[in-house]
Amino acid sequence: MRKWVLLSVVLAVALALSVTGMSATGGKKIGFSVYDMQYGFFQQMEKGTKTGVEKLGYQYILHDQKSDETQMISGCQDLITQGIAALIISPNKPEALPPIVKAAHAAGIPVVVDDIGGGGSDYDALIVSDCFGGGEIAGEYALKVLKGKKGAKKAAIIKCEPSAVFAIRRGEGFKSVMTKAGYTIVSELSGHSRPEEGYKIMKDVITAHPEVQVVFCENDPMGAAAAQAAVDAGRKDILIIGFNADEIALKAIKQGTMAATIQQFPYKMGELSAKIADQLIKKQKVKFDNAKTREIYAPVKLITKDNVDEALAEIK
Repeated sequence: MRKWVLLSVVLAVALALSVTGMSATGGKKIGFSVYDMQYGFFQQMEKGTKTGVEKLGYQYILHDQKSDETQMISGCQDLITQGIAALIISPNKPEALPPIVKAAHAAGIPVVVDDIGGGGSDYDALIVSDCFGGGEIAGEYALKVLKGKKGAKKAAIIKCEPSAVFAIRRGEGFKSVMTKAGYTIVSELSGHSRPEEGYKIMKDVITAHPEVQVVFCENDPMGAAAAQAAVDAGRKDILIIGFNADEIALKAIKQGTMAATIQQFPYKMGELSAKIADQLIKKQKVKFDNAKTREIYAPVKLITKDNVDEALAEIK
């Protein structure tokens, strides 16, 4: 009998908490338009966003842009039409954001951009990793590994799409460290974040600049593809560093084809985006790292063979 009474009390408390949560948010919905769910980085971001949104008591709606500008625009329009209370977006084409943000604001909907870039739009908050600092960490690691080794002091950078302004900061951070140390950047080509383009660029770099010692890739899909291109060319001597800590790169590091990656924390970025969206909905004050650009910075971390198992365990 006492068990049934206890169970009834637990259920009553749970129901009360549920009702409280629902009344706090009024059954409101938050929509997340994600860059592309085929990539590990955005899969983790989506998990964190969903968890954060639902913990705060909101309904959650996901839209996958599938790396397509048209789908990004139409999908966001659909989310706005559904009457969401806030829009979170990791934009495939940041330059296409202004009309989306304008439409959202016209409907009284705040917009939180999670990574990639704001495209000159009047977003309410932008969450981004410390990309320039991460690029510097990559460069410092490369110099440490290459210290004392003979070579032509030549490096290359495989870049994301030009519109990915924050990803571009990664290469700039790497470049600043390497050039100060006397290295020449022999190639800076955009792989548009795509692995197939990263593979081709790496093959071209090896052919045109066989003396290259280190290649920094502004994301991991391109990094892992570049590593495969080096293996296929029989060049295990080239240091390849990525950015993100996607599972594909972590496995490549464990196998020894990639040297390192700079870990972002997309799950935590997703949770943070939900928290900021909640603050904006409730018209609370948001704390920015850069108030002028309304940016909030997330930390990054170097991953090598020494701590790759720890990073792999985190995503399982």
